[in-house]
Amino acid sequence: MPADLQDEPGADGVGSRAIGTSVTDGSARARAAAAALATVPPRPGVPKPDPILVADGVLRQFGGLTAVDVEHFEVQRGVITALIGPNGAGKTTFFNLLTGFDKPNSGTWSFEGKELAGMPAYRVARRGMVRTFQLTKALSRMTVLDNMRLGATGQRGENFFRALLPASWTAQQKGIDARAVDLLGRFKLDSKAGDFAGSLSGGQRKLLEMARALMVEPTLVMLDEPMAGVNPALTQSLLGHVKDLREQGMTVLFVEHDMDMVRDISDWVVVMAQGRIVAEGPPDVVMADPAVIDAYLGAHHDAPLSLEEEEAQIGGARVETLTDGRDEA
Repeated sequence: MPADLQDEPGADGVGSRAIGTSVTDGSARARAAAAALATVPPRPGVPKPDPILVADGVLRQFGGLTAVDVEHFEVQRGVITALIGPNGAGKTTFFNLLTGFDKPNSGTWSFEGKELAGMPAYRVARRGMVRTFQLTKALSRMTVLDNMRLGATGQRGENFFRALLPASWTAQQKGIDARAVDLLGRFKLDSKAGDFAGSLSGGQRKLLEMARALMVEPTLVMLDEPMAGVNPALTQSLLGHVKDLREQGMTVLFVEHDMDMVRDISDWVVVMAQGRIVAEGPPDVVMADPAVIDAYLGAHHDAPLSLEEEEAQIGGARVETLTDGRDEA
């Protein structure tokens, strides 16, 4: 592992780039960060008081299709930001670009003031910016506990020579196991620790993926449709865990289609349509924005036609019919 990305070992041998704040401190900071947003005008690409992630001119094209074309984007530190939009708006592609799973045609972005453009996904995660996937990526033939262990960074036993000297990494491994067990307990998966990940339900895999992401001790957690395919019994549990991330001092950016959930837990909402950011603001303001309604419902297509518009369309149809008849003759 590059020296600049190594975690400093704590007293228990576990990397200590932790959040470094109690739940009480995290809650206070989250309230302060949310309050700071109250002075931010609701418009696309608006600067934030304390941005943790900033992106400029991010463009991704697939042939003639422009999937992402974001001029400016900022995420406020310490709050929950929702990224919403209709299917095909470019939300997941944008996630993939920011986290190193895809490469843009152009654009730059920074996290905690450090450039990430061109950085591979594993190094982005080690910087403290981790993400989950819409389709879970649990390793099915490994146990739940082993999946958790894989999430820890800076493991000394991964070095070939150190692996031959158990005394150099045993203490750290015990700390990693203790953290994994603690997280599994918080996510109500401790009883499944010895089971294969492939035996979990879809909702339990979502919980496992979120818990595994926390093994990195991240600063920013990016969740791609965390509620997709989750039964109602687990939905409330997942919602509580997302809120808890904020209370612990982390920043959350998530993609979601459930507007009730977005309204419930979000401090700020960003709306994408056709690859662009078309609106930003508090949930209630964004939900009433005509640009958002148009993006989801196509309001400009559904509006009733005036008498003049109807006559013009009928006249145009008659001309096309006459032209077709002449061509056939």
